[in-house]
Amino acid sequence: MSDDQTLPGEPTPREQVERMIRVDHAGEYGAARIYAGQLAVLGRGENGDVLRHMKAQEQVHLETFGALVAQRRVRPTALLPLWHLAGFALGAATAAMGSRAAMACTVAVEEAIDAHYSSQIDALGESEAGLRETIDRFRVEELEHRDIGLAHGAEQAVGYRLMRAAIKAGCRVAIKVSERV
Repeated sequence: MSDDQTLPGEPTPREQVERMIRVDHAGEYGAARIYAGQLAVLGRGENGDVLRHMKAQEQVHLETFGALVAQRRVRPTALLPLWHLAGFALGAATAAMGSRAAMACTVAVEEAIDAHYSSQIDALGESEAGLRETIDRFRVEELEHRDIGLAHGAEQAVGYRLMRAAIKAGCRVAIKVSERV
């Protein structure tokens, strides 16, 4: 993101960074809730430790963005109560369909987040090098989660293609809405 002047009606560079922090905080909150839902159903099963590992990483991401929200005085999204319920419901519902469906959910979410984080990394200028590095580090961990999902049979889930497409579309909508609301 260059520090050049913006056109009328466009967000300033500061507003763009605030939107990034707001949406990333919301996304990590939703991701932690998805894993909480999956753990509620599958936590005692063979993938429980894997789910706990991924949830722990998401918790670090959430805490980091939570600190950035406070430090930079960014208004969090007003939709956190919705993401609280929706994230848990998505995680629990896919887990109730079986461990492969839960992993398919993970793959879809993490692919959407990879694309989202990649576009943010490309948009951030040198004045936000620290934020760019944080987002890139988290993006690598999200890709690790995607790979874990693939290694644990995500593609063998019943309706994988449809589920993956629907969840990714939902993530893209949640991203757009959370940036502004």
